[in-house]
Amino acid sequence: MSGPRRLVLGAYLSYGTGHHAAAWRHPDAPADGAQRIDHYVDLARTAERGLFDFMFLSDTPSVFNDDRHGYGSRVVVFEPLTLLSALAMTTTHLGLVATASTTYKEPYNLAREFASLDLLSGGRAGWNMVTSSKREAAANFGLDRHPDHAERYLRASEFFDVVTGLWDSWDDDAFVRDKQSGVFYDPGRRHPVAHHGRYFNVGGELNISRPVQGRPVIVQAGSSDDGRELAARTAEVVFTAAPDPDSAREFALDLRKRLAHYGRPPESLLVMPGLCPFIGPTDEAAQQAFDRLQQLIHPQLGVSLLSDLVGGFDLSGYDVDGLLPELPPSNGNRSRRRLIETLAASQQLTIRQLYQRMTVARGHLVLVGSYRRVAETMAEWLHSGAADGFAIMPPHLPGGLAEFVDHVVPELQALGVHQTGYPPGTFRDRLGLPRPPSRHTRTA
Repeated sequence: MSGPRRLVLGAYLSYGTGHHAAAWRHPDAPADGAQRIDHYVDLARTAERGLFDFMFLSDTPSVFNDDRHGYGSRVVVFEPLTLLSALAMTTTHLGLVATASTTYKEPYNLAREFASLDLLSGGRAGWNMVTSSKREAAANFGLDRHPDHAERYLRASEFFDVVTGLWDSWDDDAFVRDKQSGVFYDPGRRHPVAHHGRYFNVGGELNISRPVQGRPVIVQAGSSDDGRELAARTAEVVFTAAPDPDSAREFALDLRKRLAHYGRPPESLLVMPGLCPFIGPTDEAAQQAFDRLQQLIHPQLGVSLLSDLVGGFDLSGYDVDGLLPELPPSNGNRSRRRLIETLAASQQLTIRQLYQRMTVARGHLVLVGSYRRVAETMAEWLHSGAADGFAIMPPHLPGGLAEFVDHVVPELQALGVHQTGYPPGTFRDRLGLPRPPSRHTRTA
């Protein structure tokens, strides 16, 4: 396999109004965009017009509690698989990647849902496999506490094995559907799963045929040591928060070194940092766009969001113009917290300065500049090995996505790092990823 020698672009469209925490207050953003199907249809079509490889929806099985005071907009969103199934009918080429939790779902249901999406879309599904870092989710599922970090990753590894086994329940050619003979399927090409593990006991077969792609593209987003190890074993695309090219290269190199342990070549995995672009015809215009959104951050929202990002530790009682206090251990997102603590210590940032940075893109790369400058920076990351592509996080929607498509995409094409049309094939075909054979494939 050889991966694409161009940027892979994903449109990260989870929150309806944009990635900046104050995006819903932007004059051009529909405040109810997170729950408007017409809005999402327009966004998906815009991404496809820009020849994005896929759109991506993050998700958490609880209210996104970066705010409990009424200022944050990320509290109500569509369930992603339901939304992407609808968007499959309004798009033709765009990959459709949804987040689903290995901690708060069961393998059989998840395998069936993603196989259905892959078949509905003609081979365009992707699963972002997460363990869920939000501790509030536990109460929604009758648990006394959120499982420990290490426990969540052990479960996730076994969960992956069960799901992929279920996707291989039927051979690709199992369904004869011969009206003349009356034979609908070949019993010899039906393969019951008999999994008995630490976390799951699953028997039987999936009640839907094998996905078009063999299996949906597997995406992973954990950057802790456990997350990297799971990605090296299972993932084909990895999202990460990397605020500079050096840290991005270090992350990519570390991941690719781990691949060898699982018999995987370095090019079998694509690394995609998140990128929140503030753009304009000039650097000055882009800076003005950035400043306008920054002025809309409510201070109480900023402190709440930062509290959530450091693992749910309440910072509201601390001086916003003081330094970040020493934080107790957390069972939440370790990699994001470590990024914040490193940033705070290295630059001696106050709580206010930290939330002003983190409300923009929660630790992801933020570029403020002209269309050409942003395109050139993206190309530099590709050529230097810092990224195989980017998950584009428009600061506000729909305008931030449309402006990127209309002005940055042509610059990327002029630089020779973005496709000028969709090649034929499935989502994984277009990413240069092989179709995995069934574990039951007969060999000569």
